[in-house]
Amino acid sequence: MLTKRIIPCLDVKDGQTVKGVNFENLKYAGDPVSLAKKYSDEGADELVFLDITATNDGRKTMLDVVEKVARAVFIPFTVGGGIKSIEDIRALLLAGADKISLNTAAVKNPELIRQASERFGAQCVVVAVDAKKFDGEYYVVTNAGRNKTDIKVSDWIKRIEELGAGEILLTSMDADGTQKGFDLDLTAAVSKHTTLPVIASGGAGADPQHFADVFDKGFADAALAASIFHYGTLPVPDLKRALRKQGIPVRPV
Repeated sequence: MLTKRIIPCLDVKDGQTVKGVNFENLKYAGDPVSLAKKYSDEGADELVFLDITATNDGRKTMLDVVEKVARAVFIPFTVGGGIKSIEDIRALLLAGADKISLNTAAVKNPELIRQASERFGAQCVVVAVDAKKFDGEYYVVTNAGRNKTDIKVSDWIKRIEELGAGEILLTSMDADGTQKGFDLDLTAAVSKHTTLPVIASGGAGADPQHFADVFDKGFADAALAASIFHYGTLPVPDLKRALRKQGIPVRPV
Protein backbone atom coordinates (compact mmCIF):
# COMPACT_ATOMS: atom_id res chain seq x y z
CA MET A 1 0.00 0.00 0.00
CA LEU A 2 1.28 3.46 -0.88
CA THR A 3 2.15 5.63 2.07
CA LYS A 4 -0.02 8.65 2.75
CA ARG A 5 1.76 12.00 2.57
CA ILE A 6 1.68 14.83 5.09
CA ILE A 7 2.27 18.21 3.47
CA PRO A 8 2.69 21.54 5.29
CA CYS A 9 1.59 24.55 3.25
CA LEU A 10 3.28 27.93 3.27
CA ASP A 11 0.81 30.62 2.20
CA VAL A 12 3.12 33.55 1.49
CA LYS A 13 2.23 37.25 1.22
CA ASP A 14 4.87 39.98 0.92
CA GLY A 15 7.59 37.43 1.64
CA GLN A 16 6.06 36.21 4.91
CA THR A 17 3.97 33.18 5.79
CA VAL A 18 0.36 34.05 6.65
CA LYS A 19 -2.84 32.19 7.49
CA GLY A 20 -6.48 33.15 7.58
CA VAL A 21 -9.99 31.71 7.57
CA ASN A 22 -11.68 31.14 4.21
CA PHE A 23 -8.70 32.97 2.67
CA GLU A 24 -9.50 36.17 4.63
CA ASN A 25 -8.29 37.95 7.82
CA LEU A 26 -4.69 36.94 7.21
CA LYS A 27 -2.31 36.79 10.17
CA TYR A 28 1.48 36.52 10.27
CA ALA A 29 2.64 32.93 10.82
CA GLY A 30 6.42 33.05 10.41
CA ASP A 31 9.36 33.23 8.06
CA PRO A 32 8.83 30.83 5.13
CA VAL A 33 12.46 29.72 4.89
CA SER A 34 12.72 28.91 8.60
CA LEU A 35 9.40 27.09 8.58
CA ALA A 36 10.31 25.14 5.45
CA LYS A 37 13.57 23.93 6.99
CA LYS A 38 11.78 22.98 10.20
CA TYR A 39 9.22 20.87 8.34
CA SER A 40 11.87 19.23 6.20
CA ASP A 41 13.85 18.32 9.32
CA GLU A 42 10.73 17.06 11.15
CA GLY A 43 9.84 14.51 8.48
CA ALA A 44 7.21 16.22 6.36
CA ASP A 45 6.87 14.38 3.05
CA GLU A 46 6.57 17.43 0.83
CA LEU A 47 6.05 21.19 1.00
CA VAL A 48 3.68 23.47 -0.86
CA PHE A 49 4.53 27.16 -1.25
CA LEU A 50 1.70 29.38 -2.47
CA ASP A 51 2.27 33.07 -3.24
CA ILE A 52 -1.36 33.79 -2.47
CA THR A 53 -1.55 37.39 -3.70
CA ALA A 54 0.55 37.08 -6.85
CA THR A 55 -2.42 36.44 -9.15
CA ASN A 56 -4.63 39.17 -7.72
CA ASP A 57 -1.68 41.58 -7.68
CA GLY A 58 -0.95 40.75 -11.32
CA ARG A 59 2.66 39.78 -10.64
CA LYS A 60 4.85 36.69 -10.76
CA THR A 61 5.88 34.48 -7.85
CA MET A 62 8.81 35.78 -5.79
CA LEU A 63 11.74 33.80 -7.18
CA ASP A 64 14.17 34.93 -4.49
CA VAL A 65 12.05 33.41 -1.72
CA VAL A 66 11.56 30.25 -3.76
CA GLU A 67 15.32 29.89 -4.20
CA LYS A 68 15.94 30.33 -0.46
CA VAL A 69 13.30 27.74 0.46
CA ALA A 70 14.62 25.28 -2.13
CA ARG A 71 18.11 25.52 -0.63
CA ALA A 72 16.75 24.89 2.87
CA VAL A 73 14.78 21.69 2.24
CA PHE A 74 15.49 18.14 1.14
CA ILE A 75 11.95 17.08 0.25
CA PRO A 76 9.79 17.70 -2.84
CA PHE A 77 8.70 21.31 -3.07
CA THR A 78 5.68 22.60 -5.02
CA VAL A 79 5.24 26.29 -5.88
CA GLY A 80 2.12 28.12 -7.04
CA GLY A 81 0.82 31.64 -7.47
CA GLY A 82 1.05 34.06 -10.37
CA ILE A 83 2.01 31.42 -12.95
CA LYS A 84 0.72 32.37 -16.40
CA SER A 85 3.10 30.87 -18.94
CA ILE A 86 5.58 28.13 -19.78
CA GLU A 87 8.33 30.69 -19.15
CA ASP A 88 7.04 31.28 -15.61
CA ILE A 89 7.07 27.53 -14.98
CA ARG A 90 10.60 27.15 -16.31
CA ALA A 91 11.81 29.98 -14.07
CA LEU A 92 10.32 28.35 -10.97
CA LEU A 93 11.78 24.94 -11.78
CA LEU A 94 15.17 26.53 -12.34
CA ALA A 95 14.79 28.35 -9.00
CA GLY A 96 14.49 24.99 -7.26
CA ALA A 97 10.83 23.97 -7.37
CA ASP A 98 10.19 20.27 -8.01
CA LYS A 99 6.59 20.85 -9.07
CA ILE A 100 4.42 23.82 -9.96
CA SER A 101 0.79 24.39 -9.04
CA LEU A 102 -1.62 25.95 -11.53
CA ASN A 103 -4.96 27.35 -10.42
CA THR A 104 -6.54 30.49 -11.88
CA ALA A 105 -4.29 30.42 -14.94
CA ALA A 106 -5.37 26.86 -15.72
CA VAL A 107 -9.04 27.81 -15.56
CA LYS A 108 -8.46 30.76 -17.88
CA ASN A 109 -6.17 28.81 -20.22
CA PRO A 110 -6.62 25.03 -19.80
CA GLU A 111 -4.13 24.35 -22.60
CA LEU A 112 -1.40 25.56 -20.25
CA ILE A 113 -1.84 22.26 -18.38
CA ARG A 114 -1.18 20.27 -21.55
CA GLN A 115 1.74 22.45 -22.58
CA ALA A 116 3.36 22.17 -19.14
CA SER A 117 2.85 18.42 -19.00
CA GLU A 118 4.35 17.88 -22.44
CA ARG A 119 7.28 20.22 -21.81
CA PHE A 120 8.24 19.29 -18.26
CA GLY A 121 6.42 16.01 -17.55
CA ALA A 122 3.14 15.32 -15.77
CA GLN A 123 5.00 14.68 -12.52
CA CYS A 124 5.78 18.42 -12.37
CA VAL A 125 2.21 19.61 -12.92
CA VAL A 126 -0.16 19.99 -9.98
CA VAL A 127 -3.53 21.57 -10.65
CA ALA A 128 -5.00 23.31 -7.62
CA VAL A 129 -8.78 23.16 -7.51
CA ASP A 130 -10.48 25.56 -5.10
CA ALA A 131 -14.03 24.32 -4.56
CA LYS A 132 -17.04 25.94 -2.91
CA LYS A 133 -20.55 24.59 -2.52
CA PHE A 134 -23.44 26.53 -4.05
CA ASP A 135 -27.00 25.14 -3.84
CA GLY A 136 -25.73 21.64 -3.12
CA GLU A 137 -23.20 21.54 -5.97
CA TYR A 138 -19.44 22.09 -5.83
CA TYR A 139 -18.13 24.75 -8.20
CA VAL A 140 -14.62 25.93 -9.02
CA VAL A 141 -13.65 29.33 -7.63
CA THR A 142 -10.61 31.35 -8.70
CA ASN A 143 -8.44 34.31 -7.66
CA ALA A 144 -7.85 33.01 -4.12
CA GLY A 145 -11.54 32.20 -3.73
CA ARG A 146 -12.86 35.57 -4.84
CA ASN A 147 -14.52 34.60 -8.11
CA LYS A 148 -17.12 31.87 -8.63
CA THR A 149 -17.04 30.19 -12.03
CA ASP A 150 -19.75 28.21 -13.80
CA ILE A 151 -17.50 25.14 -13.84
CA LYS A 152 -18.61 22.18 -11.76
CA VAL A 153 -15.75 20.57 -9.86
CA SER A 154 -16.67 17.15 -11.27
CA ASP A 155 -16.38 18.43 -14.84
CA TRP A 156 -13.11 20.26 -14.17
CA ILE A 157 -11.48 17.22 -12.57
CA LYS A 158 -12.27 15.17 -15.66
CA ARG A 159 -10.92 17.89 -17.94
CA ILE A 160 -7.61 18.42 -16.16
CA GLU A 161 -6.96 14.69 -16.13
CA GLU A 162 -7.47 14.61 -19.90
CA LEU A 163 -5.07 17.54 -20.30
CA GLY A 164 -2.22 15.70 -18.59
CA ALA A 165 -2.11 16.98 -15.01
CA GLY A 166 -0.11 14.81 -12.64
CA GLU A 167 -1.82 15.60 -9.35
CA ILE A 168 -4.76 17.50 -7.85
CA LEU A 169 -4.52 19.88 -4.89
CA LEU A 170 -8.15 20.03 -3.76
CA THR A 171 -9.10 22.82 -1.36
CA SER A 172 -12.49 23.21 0.25
CA MET A 173 -13.06 26.96 0.49
CA ASP A 174 -15.92 26.35 2.93
CA ALA A 175 -13.65 24.45 5.34
CA ASP A 176 -10.44 26.45 4.87
CA GLY A 177 -8.99 27.68 8.15
CA THR A 178 -11.91 26.45 10.25
CA GLN A 179 -9.92 23.58 11.84
CA LYS A 180 -13.12 21.52 12.01
CA GLY A 181 -11.93 18.78 9.70
CA PHE A 182 -11.57 18.23 5.96
CA ASP A 183 -14.59 18.24 3.64
CA LEU A 184 -14.93 14.46 3.37
CA ASP A 185 -17.83 14.54 0.90
CA LEU A 186 -15.91 16.74 -1.54
CA THR A 187 -12.66 14.79 -1.17
CA ALA A 188 -14.31 11.40 -1.58
CA ALA A 189 -16.31 12.52 -4.60
CA VAL A 190 -13.18 13.72 -6.36
CA SER A 191 -10.93 10.83 -5.29
CA LYS A 192 -13.41 8.24 -6.53
CA HIS A 193 -13.69 9.81 -9.97
CA THR A 194 -10.08 10.38 -10.93
CA THR A 195 -6.98 8.26 -11.35
CA LEU A 196 -4.80 11.20 -10.27
CA PRO A 197 -3.41 11.48 -6.73
CA VAL A 198 -5.51 13.86 -4.63
CA ILE A 199 -4.08 16.16 -1.96
CA ALA A 200 -6.84 17.16 0.46
CA SER A 201 -6.71 20.71 1.78
CA GLY A 202 -8.86 22.96 3.93
CA GLY A 203 -10.14 22.42 7.45
CA ALA A 204 -7.43 20.42 9.22
CA GLY A 205 -7.48 20.87 12.99
CA ALA A 206 -5.23 19.65 15.79
CA ASP A 207 -7.09 16.32 16.00
CA PRO A 208 -5.17 13.56 14.17
CA GLN A 209 -8.56 11.96 13.47
CA HIS A 210 -9.18 14.69 10.88
CA PHE A 211 -6.30 13.25 8.88
CA ALA A 212 -7.27 9.63 9.51
CA ASP A 213 -10.77 10.40 8.25
CA VAL A 214 -9.64 12.14 5.06
CA PHE A 215 -7.45 9.13 4.24
CA ASP A 216 -9.99 6.46 5.21
CA LYS A 217 -13.26 8.13 4.24
CA GLY A 218 -12.09 10.75 1.75
CA PHE A 219 -9.68 8.37 -0.02
CA ALA A 220 -7.08 11.14 -0.26
CA ASP A 221 -3.50 10.30 -1.16
CA ALA A 222 -2.08 13.21 0.82
CA ALA A 223 -3.28 15.80 3.31
CA LEU A 224 -2.17 19.41 3.47
CA ALA A 225 -2.39 21.76 6.43
CA ALA A 226 -0.98 25.07 7.58
CA SER A 227 -2.10 26.62 10.89
CA ILE A 228 -1.74 23.52 13.05
CA PHE A 229 1.86 23.13 11.89
CA HIS A 230 2.81 26.82 11.93
CA TYR A 231 1.55 27.40 15.46
CA GLY A 232 2.71 24.05 16.84
CA THR A 233 -0.70 22.72 17.86
CA LEU A 234 -0.05 19.42 16.05
CA PRO A 235 3.60 18.96 15.01
CA VAL A 236 4.32 16.74 12.01
CA PRO A 237 6.09 14.03 14.07
CA ASP A 238 3.20 13.77 16.54
CA LEU A 239 0.68 13.53 13.72
CA LYS A 240 2.61 10.78 11.96
CA ARG A 241 2.99 8.77 15.14
CA ALA A 242 -0.76 9.03 15.80
CA LEU A 243 -1.59 7.91 12.26
CA ARG A 244 0.79 4.94 12.45
CA LYS A 245 -0.95 3.81 15.64
CA GLN A 246 -4.19 3.69 13.63
CA GLY A 247 -2.57 1.56 10.96
CA ILE A 248 -2.40 4.31 8.36
CA PRO A 249 0.74 3.92 6.28
CA VAL A 250 2.94 7.00 6.61
CA ARG A 251 6.69 7.37 6.25
CA PRO A 252 8.54 7.32 9.59
CA VAL A 253 9.84 10.59 11.03
